[in-house]
Amino acid sequence: MKLSKLLEHLHLLIPYSGEDVEITSIDNDNRKVQNGSLFICIKGYTVDGHDFAESAVQNGARAVLSERPLQLEVPVIIVKDTVRAMAVLADAFYGHPTKALRLIGITGTNGKTTTSHMIEKIFADKGERTGLIGTMYTKIADKTIDTKNTTPESLTLQKTFNQMVQDGVETAVMEVSSHALDLGRVHGCDFDVAVFTNLTQDHLDYHKTMEEYKRAKSLLFAQLGNTYDQTRPKFAVLNADDPASEMFMRSTAAHVITYGIDHPSDFRAENIEITAAGTKFDIVFGNKKYPMAIQLIGKFSVYNILASTAAAYVSGIDLPSIIHSLEAIEGVAGRFELVNAGQDFTVIVDYAHTPDSLENVLKTVQQFARKRVFVVVGCGGDRDRTKRPIMAQIACRYATDPIFTSDNPRSEDPIAILKEMEEGVQGSTYLTIPNRKEAIKTAVNQASSGDVILIAGKGHETYQIIGDVIHDFDDRQVAREAIKERS
Repeated sequence: MKLSKLLEHLHLLIPYSGEDVEITSIDNDNRKVQNGSLFICIKGYTVDGHDFAESAVQNGARAVLSERPLQLEVPVIIVKDTVRAMAVLADAFYGHPTKALRLIGITGTNGKTTTSHMIEKIFADKGERTGLIGTMYTKIADKTIDTKNTTPESLTLQKTFNQMVQDGVETAVMEVSSHALDLGRVHGCDFDVAVFTNLTQDHLDYHKTMEEYKRAKSLLFAQLGNTYDQTRPKFAVLNADDPASEMFMRSTAAHVITYGIDHPSDFRAENIEITAAGTKFDIVFGNKKYPMAIQLIGKFSVYNILASTAAAYVSGIDLPSIIHSLEAIEGVAGRFELVNAGQDFTVIVDYAHTPDSLENVLKTVQQFARKRVFVVVGCGGDRDRTKRPIMAQIACRYATDPIFTSDNPRSEDPIAILKEMEEGVQGSTYLTIPNRKEAIKTAVNQASSGDVILIAGKGHETYQIIGDVIHDFDDRQVAREAIKERS
């Protein structure tokens, strides 16, 4: 694509009149630049892309997009905000790919990963080629790719959507984080359905207040657009039981569909029965009841089912097909995942890393636990510090045997993190074992027949970040090894 043609999409007040070079790729990493690239200088938290512009030119960049003048041998286009411009140019360069997809976005504190997998399965079961972008990985039809962020930056995102279109994907489902919304990573994405799971404390290290966190989430619903197109209607699927939904409803012009348990809603669950083997309930919709028996456990699983059902239904899937797909789901990796290695007690690994998610999981465990409940839990470093004593309080409130340990301490001192957790439970009974492997091993060795062990915080993750070193670490594998050693 000619540079002048690409820059037309920015609607520069002063039209570009420099050398009209051919642009064959767009990059914001000088190490990935190829001959013919447009290099975009992004000022990050730790490095400034402007400092690498000359290196990018040496690697073959034919033009540079910058926020300040640079002395280079190639055209330099100056804009006010390169992050915002990158989203526009990426969408244009890759041919506006989301216009060719049914795009469903899920935002919320908890449940995004499970809900996205549920929705993706519903469409896959109907014979569609699907795409998935989220915390665990990116999936394009039958190919799976590792991801760094829950929601990639705009350049990676549009490139991924373009690949989905090339591979015949019809429906794409993605997790949309509050960071991504606030940083404009999803600018240019043409969402058809936006789903809200819930809003509880998290990411206050970034957003500072819950109101600001909520505002960032609301952007997904505002970005559904302001027009009504019968050929491509837009839907906001909101949790009627969460107070934040009121703000999101005011933020969107899209058609609003609700789901819930405790409040009147379009899709509502009644007669919920939770056991150690699964959950039964009725979905009430249109004055009819549809019985469901799922293999997932807990009230939070019912909410995820309702959200997925509503999103799939407004996208054109009939209820019997939706129910058939959801009843067949055995689970999502690291989400209330059972670890069985022949032991006579229950071991569960869950991604619960917020106060609300930990409380939900422990409440669910209490519904079928008959003896002691162990919880191995920590808090991540370089993240919201205010939730650390709260997490400890919840662990001590709902478990008989809380064990505090390291999560991903990152650049922080693991002992300092644990002390902040302990400040919330002075006078309570608990163990503190900084080494996560030893903490899991201690729980396994102390457990008796009929007890339950919950290993919380890391779920599907196969690593532990200590300092700036990434170590191999999988809670599930560590638990299995501990059980085998004990036996």
